[in-house]
Amino acid sequence: MAKKGNRIQVILECTEQKNSDVPGMSRYITTKNRKNTTERLELKKYNPYLKKVTSHKEIK
Repeated sequence: MAKKGNRIQVILECTEQKNSDVPGMSRYITTKNRKNTTERLELKKYNPYLKKVTSHKEIK
């Protein structure tokens, strides 16, 4: 039986890499509480392609 709750899976994608010419795309999967965080999530995560910590925003 499926769990019912407010936690959903979201995908975080690097915003700095879109503007650069570096190939590949840094993405992370995490969960968030839909009731407490209604707006899009933005976290600082490590980007292995750029080799530094960058801002990652929720997509979709």
